[in-house]
Amino acid sequence: MAGIRLADLPQELSTAQAVEAAYGGDLDNLRERLQARLSVLVECDKALTQQLYLALRDRLKAVGLQCVLVGGQPRRRASSAPASEAEPGRGAPLVAEPSYLQSFLQNLRVALEESIGRDDQVIVLPHLDLLTTTTRSGLTDSAKEALAWILEVPDALLLGFRDPSFELPKPVEDLFAARMPVIGLRREAIGRLLLRREARKLAVDELQPYRLYKYVSGLNAVRLRQVLRRFDSAPDFDPARPETVQQIYRELRELTLLASFEVPQVDLWRDIGGYDSIKQQLEDDLLALLRRRDEVTAPHLAEQIESVIPRGLIFHGPPGTGKTFFAKALATALDASISIVSGPELKERWVGASEENLRRVFQQARKAAPSIIVFDELDSLAARRGMYYGSGVEHGLVNQLLTEMDGFRGDELVFVVGTTNFVSSLDPALLRPGRFELQIEIPYPDDADRRAIWQLYRGKFALDLPDEVLEYAVERTADVADPTSGLRYTGDHLQAACRALKRQELRTGPFRATRQDIDAALQRRPYGTLVVSESELRTVAYHEVGHAVCAHYLPRVPGVRKISLRPGEINLPALGVMLQKARENKHLVTREELLDHIAVSLGGRLAEELVLGAVSNGAQMDLQQATHLARLMVEELGMGERAGNQAYRSPDATGGERWPVGEAVAARLDEDTHALLQAAESRARQVINRHRERIERLVTLLLAETTLDEERLEQFWEAGAPT
Repeated sequence: MAGIRLADLPQELSTAQAVEAAYGGDLDNLRERLQARLSVLVECDKALTQQLYLALRDRLKAVGLQCVLVGGQPRRRASSAPASEAEPGRGAPLVAEPSYLQSFLQNLRVALEESIGRDDQVIVLPHLDLLTTTTRSGLTDSAKEALAWILEVPDALLLGFRDPSFELPKPVEDLFAARMPVIGLRREAIGRLLLRREARKLAVDELQPYRLYKYVSGLNAVRLRQVLRRFDSAPDFDPARPETVQQIYRELRELTLLASFEVPQVDLWRDIGGYDSIKQQLEDDLLALLRRRDEVTAPHLAEQIESVIPRGLIFHGPPGTGKTFFAKALATALDASISIVSGPELKERWVGASEENLRRVFQQARKAAPSIIVFDELDSLAARRGMYYGSGVEHGLVNQLLTEMDGFRGDELVFVVGTTNFVSSLDPALLRPGRFELQIEIPYPDDADRRAIWQLYRGKFALDLPDEVLEYAVERTADVADPTSGLRYTGDHLQAACRALKRQELRTGPFRATRQDIDAALQRRPYGTLVVSESELRTVAYHEVGHAVCAHYLPRVPGVRKISLRPGEINLPALGVMLQKARENKHLVTREELLDHIAVSLGGRLAEELVLGAVSNGAQMDLQQATHLARLMVEELGMGERAGNQAYRSPDATGGERWPVGEAVAARLDEDTHALLQAAESRARQVINRHRERIERLVTLLLAETTLDEERLEQFWEAGAPT
């Protein structure tokens, strides 16, 4: 719609006039359906029911139809003479029932009896929620009784009102041949519901309605008039003081906010470190378009923008990468309320109850517009239909979710965001254009992302973290955070480390963070104290030095960053650890590089064997890693000599299992794997034997200092001996 001229706005509006201005077309449609003797169920806010009924009653009276309002107050039977209208207070008294529900049922029975043989009566049921089920597994006794009476008078013409917040039994819904939703406001109604003095708070001569509408689209006309009266005392708009308008919109946001929704304060660019390409995609595909829509004056251009704005998007990626945080930042950018819904919270055992819970979430979102519904772990409620697991509730939820998303009006500012770790398990129907049209991966943070995250929290926590130490932290967190699960470092880990540094500062006073402080902040405290004997510690030292010497002298693997004999270092369930520097090539790796990596894994065990003359169980994880890498080279990458250039398993194979093959092929695969392990072992043996003297010196230094960082190791490699 074009801009609204303030001179064209009304100066005053009664409640009845506001309802007529907002819903006049709907009321005419209702009258036509009832004239055609179609029973109609109206879905509207309960607070709007009385006003709609009064406006419709006059329309029906003009075409010869009389309304019989069935409430819960005692009513009197109509006299035998024709009455202009059968309403409470006329006719002979009935015995009043103590219960409102019982009075309602009695009044309904009387109204049905009186309508027999008459075609000029409309039985109005404003409180159908009285028939709401209590167990959700069937009809209540009262609902059964009312249903039976209505079905005994099949020619009765009914007009029912239902608040979408209340569940209505399906057999009761089926009594109505037509349904009409009167939910929220259409945008063109704003120009008829806004008073001139109210518009002067927002503009001088002409008001662009799009920004105002996005805050009130979920309100009914009566509620809108109540909200707008709140601003009678606000100052008129002054171009020199635009902050007064901003204050009005902020208050509007608060007044339309529901209890289950919140307005987060997460700035997309200032509060999220890194991920610049993802931020820019959100800016280009959504935020810039919505800002443009608020500014345009041509209605056709606004409609074009609304037609291409995605109504839903999915953030997918590993756990802990900030998918929900991105959703909150999106809500902040849109000045939208947000409700985070967990899939399991929607599920219930009764048939239809889970779908009703989902409907209620969308109804509340429309009332709190602009709003974002975040379905956390979307795969738990919208898994691919036809998959044979779960309770079966998921299939109904998928269908209901599709129905709700397809029912959005183009001018409603309600978005649906799903977060999941397993986008491949979602039902394909959700990923069609017009539904979850954008699928954005939030991966583990790369070097640039981690650097930005460290810088972000360095500033937020006011840490004295020098740039060179920050760079060490970036490289340090390139490793996996949990070797058991393979979980890599995410923004959550980095924030937790900065909180740990801040706690240390608050305990001991200001300090300049060092590399050791970073290591301590990233390390989880072990339970209890691990006691290691002197002989065990010596074996561990040779083991870790064997890894380090291979990593230093083999040409195609990163060098050594750290050696430590501290049990539990970097959260590894090991007595010691050797850490390598980050790889320069991030994406491509050659066969020779992989062989050198396997050789480094075997270097620790070989150092024990060649220097100490015995091997321990400390190489268990090394052997698993080496064998896994060799199998990957043969079965996925086609790097074996006998098996040829062919893949025998997929990267996402469950448990790394190879595809079914014959015995001869399986034997060739095993031979190739064994050959690669032997070749890597031969490389490691050569390095260990060639540098035995240096190994002894490095072991002596390590036992003396317990931990050798990159700087200390560089001194050793350059000097060839401890300094």
